[in-house]
Amino acid sequence: MQIIPIHIDKEIEPGDDISKLILDSAEIHDGDILVVAQKIISKQEGRIVELSSVIPSLLAEGISSEYQKNPRIVELILNESKQIIRMNNGILIVETKNGFICANAGIDESNVKHGFVTLLPINADLSAEKICNRILKNTGNDVSVVIADTFGRPFRMGQTNCAIGISGMRPILDYAGTLDSFEKTLRITAIAVADEICSAAELVMQKTTNCPVVIIRGYNFKNEKSSIHDLIRPENEDLFR
Repeated sequence: MQIIPIHIDKEIEPGDDISKLILDSAEIHDGDILVVAQKIISKQEGRIVELSSVIPSLLAEGISSEYQKNPRIVELILNESKQIIRMNNGILIVETKNGFICANAGIDESNVKHGFVTLLPINADLSAEKICNRILKNTGNDVSVVIADTFGRPFRMGQTNCAIGISGMRPILDYAGTLDSFEKTLRITAIAVADEICSAAELVMQKTTNCPVVIIRGYNFKNEKSSIHDLIRPENEDLFR
């Protein structure tokens, strides 16, 4: 399996054709998986906010005072969230409107000009599907696209790249019903391959190398319709809430 970086020097603007930028920068093969950084999707879709335009609510002002956070960013976190799960050490763990449990609703000040922040895509599955369809139309090649962002994890230090949108492959490889090497039947072994692919991509993406897209080539997968919601654990099964 190969992990191939795609460098794009252009600063992404709203309305840019990301699939064209990818095709102009690399040769895409049938069966490739493209891991695309959330940041360029958010920029392309206009999910950028100038902080000076945000008017904090009384709730945002109260939380910002308690946790030493910018009240405008707190207001955006509240706007992007269904509910607050935890607040501690200046971090708000929330459930976003699209179901992710993450810090600060995925709102990010990095790799964007001063005074602005990016928000998560409204529907990253659809974002991934559009890129798949355009590449298929322009090249005839069937690919899978995974939109990636960095998330923290319970009980583990550091962040890893995780899938927040997917098209063209199942995000989970379920071994239930198959036999292990001792011919015992596996019952609950389901591997989050979409997250593992994103983590592999991060090894060459990094954060400061103008590498917002990575090709994963040589991984055997079945091209089929899917949704990132297959990866989201139902609340009644979540032991960490």
